[in-house]
Order: sequence, then structure tokens, then C-alpha cells
Amino acid sequence: MRFARLPRPENSRRGVLPHRLAIRLTTRIAVCTAALALAGALRSAGQNPQEPPARPPHPILLPEANHLPDANDQMVMNEQQKDQKAKDYTAANTERKKQIVDDTAELLKLAGDLNAAVNKTSKDTLSLDVIRKADEIERLAHSVKEKMKLSAGAS
Repeated sequence: MRFARLPRPENSRRGVLPHRLAIRLTTRIAVCTAALALAGALRSAGQNPQEPPARPPHPILLPEANHLPDANDQMVMNEQQKDQKAKDYTAANTERKKQIVDDTAELLKLAGDLNAAVNKTSKDTLSLDVIRKADEIERLAHSVKEKMKLSAGAS
């Protein structure tokens, strides 16, 4: 950078001091300007931590991933849901039937035990064990009846 020279006053001592002061001020202004220009260049070359990061040139979600399903896709999804529901209902019915079979086997065993206990007692007396077994049979029979009423099926 080239600075213009200020003309030196022709006066004696009075003119020398303002001339030197002007040169010093001009030099300081030039140094500050150069420092600011250098700081600006460094700032533009480096990443400023206060600036947000640059956005990618393409969107994060592609348009193919963001579209609504058409009628064919909806039909396929509905069929898959129906198939899954049918499998769930079949599994639930199978489990219910298994529980009914287990409960009826237990009921048959308890009925045989009750019959044997009643045959051992006399005509006029009933033991507490016989009454308890009768209550257990009644509770289990009610449970089997309720399970038979239930049906988990597609509606």
C-alpha cells in the first residue's frame, strides 16, 4: 500500500510537529486497516463457531420414503393385517381349547375321587372332604362352561 505524502509546511518549528503527528496518524490508520482486512480474510477462510453448520445439498428424507401408499399398497397392507389377525385368533382359540381339555380332564378326575369318597361314607354322614371336593367340582365346571361360551374369532 502506498501512502500519499503530506506536504511539509514551510513554516519553522510550528509546522514540523503537526506534520509528524499527521504522519503518525496516517501510519496508525493504515496499520489498523491492514489488521482488519487480515482478520476478515482469516475469518472467511476459517469456520466461525457461531455460524450454523452448512446444510447438506439434498434433503435427509428422500421423496420415495415420504410418499403416501397408493391403493394397491393399502390393499396389500390390509391383507397382511387380516392374515395376522387370523393367525392371532387361531392361536387364541387353540389355547382356549387346550385349557378346556385340561380342565375337563381335571373335572373327570375330581368326579371319580368324589364318587369314591361318597361310596366310603355311610348313608347318613358326609365328611368335610366330600363337601370340599363337591365345591371344587362346581367351581371347575363353571369355569369350563364360561370358557366354552367364549370364542375368539374374526368378526
